Amino acid sequence: MPSPNALPAPPLSDEQADAVVQLTRALDAPGLWWLSGYAAGLATSRAAPAQSAPAVAVRPDAATAGRLTIVYGSQTGNAKRTAEQLAQEVEGTGVAVRVLRADAYPVRELKTERHLYLVISTQGDGDPPDDARELVEFLAGKRAPRLEQLRYAVLGLGDSSYPQFCAIGQRLDARLAELGAQRLLPRGDADLDVDTVAAPWRAQALAAAREALAPAAQDAAHGAADASRKPLATVTPLRPQAAAHGRDHPFAAELLANQRITLARGRGASPKDIRHIELSLEDSGLHYEPGDALGLWPRNPEPLVEAILSTLKLDGEREVAQGETALPLREWLTARRELTRLARPFLAAHAERAGDAELQAIVQPGHPLLADWLANRQVIDLLQRHPADWSADALVAALRPLTPRLYSIASSRKAVGEEVHLTVAHVEYGADADTRWGAASHYLATRAEGERLPVYVEANERFRLPADAARDVIMIGPGTGVAPFRAFVQERAATRPTRAGAPGRNWLFFGNPHFRSDFLYQLEWQRALKSGELDRIDLAFSRDASRSPAWDGRALAGDSHKKIYVQDRIRERGAELYDWLENGAHLYVCGAIAMGKDVHGALLDAVSARKGGDREAAVEYLDALQREGRYARDVY
Repeated sequence: MPSPNALPAPPLSDEQADAVVQLTRALDAPGLWWLSGYAAGLATSRAAPAQSAPAVAVRPDAATAGRLTIVYGSQTGNAKRTAEQLAQEVEGTGVAVRVLRADAYPVRELKTERHLYLVISTQGDGDPPDDARELVEFLAGKRAPRLEQLRYAVLGLGDSSYPQFCAIGQRLDARLAELGAQRLLPRGDADLDVDTVAAPWRAQALAAAREALAPAAQDAAHGAADASRKPLATVTPLRPQAAAHGRDHPFAAELLANQRITLARGRGASPKDIRHIELSLEDSGLHYEPGDALGLWPRNPEPLVEAILSTLKLDGEREVAQGETALPLREWLTARRELTRLARPFLAAHAERAGDAELQAIVQPGHPLLADWLANRQVIDLLQRHPADWSADALVAALRPLTPRLYSIASSRKAVGEEVHLTVAHVEYGADADTRWGAASHYLATRAEGERLPVYVEANERFRLPADAARDVIMIGPGTGVAPFRAFVQERAATRPTRAGAPGRNWLFFGNPHFRSDFLYQLEWQRALKSGELDRIDLAFSRDASRSPAWDGRALAGDSHKKIYVQDRIRERGAELYDWLENGAHLYVCGAIAMGKDVHGALLDAVSARKGGDREAAVEYLDALQREGRYARDVY
């Protein structure tokens, strides 16, 4: 006899239940709230008595005439946060609005959409974020409809360190106009200091939405009494209450452990300083899931700040006012301005001040040396090698605001409780006679246990374990990209204490230069294999080649002079990997953008080999996996 407290079985067939899982997996919190309202409306209408008045047919464009749709494509959360902030501002005016992640937006609705705002980031060398890839391809393709009825605006987010800064936003803005849509306001191109451009763009977008849609919103309010005539599509998504701590109000987390996990000294010591960091989230109210990231507000290294003050002969105690904030110059440089990332606007401003023809040429878009300058030099390098005069006020105004850094979370709360773990590569290298550091990694690596660090949780709904614990997972994470997969394995182990009833297998691909010095979490993976929490692991130690120990019980193929990477292991195991995918496995990739491209190429090779060498079929296969939520990437 069932328990009186047992939940009733859902009134769905197995096929319907699978469809619900597939649909909701692709939605974030705002999308799920909107869907819940939409489903409730459908349930109400379909449960109506037979004698009820018939539903009034609504023209396809009537449901969209008084509503604003905001679609975002986000890789690190900035576009999502900006889109949701704009939505809240628009809602405050009484205008109906919905917010959708790009891969949850039904592209068939474009032909009837009336008011659309796109907030979209560009990653790497002009690539769309993974969640917007399908939308970008649809708009660029022949199936995109004419859009004379559409009024739109685009906010692009990017990093001016890359030559194709905000390229995706620019491409979509031009394409929508080409399809006949009417631009409501000029495109915004926001750098890493997003709000510098996004805040005034949002203000313009809010004014444009209010002007275009407020009359429709008032008409809708007057007709609200006739519920049967209210289009369900205009339901505004509810939003859960915000957490007490977030990006703009971080939590001061106590540092519990700061341990180097690469060999530090002796024969075969690693040049990489990789840290395992543990922080306490007790009393924070912060919650995270495997796949999420932890945001950290760093402070710039003190020696770097002093070097800039000395080079420019500026007084660190001089008060500088920017907007409503007045701080000593030293504090601006330590906690409010980017010093370890050189931005193109600052490079251009310095070139003009220095009257340096060489720099003025380099800063031009498309110059072959620009990318190298932005990637491999810091502000101090520019100031020392190409002298120019800066006042304290001008310097603070020209430098980019300091932004938080995101780190993939390397733990499951089910395993570690009110803690959060990170895997951090300490960036430290020589430049001329001095040492250079990464702002956040150096800040973390030099903190002592007991200190408190300002952190917050950045959700990543697209990088989640399958809801069905019986599904297999394939995890590809070389270097510190292995961090979220430590969390995945911990989570899967905690939710399946025995193998009975939860047969989902775990397969990890890991790579680094050397087995002896760079095998991150080696003992944990050994224990996981022995206990059955990890079913198999494939290793690629690029500097060891075939002389690497066959720790996983498999020969490491390749000649002793060839560097072996995880993408080589993927090609070697292609048949087995394809078999796992064909049987429903979920595939995850985490790490640097360049690695992600190499791994994607190897996956294409592996799938193509199973499809008679048909490359197009392999592309479609992986695209389908992404659409299904079974191929997720966290690349940076």
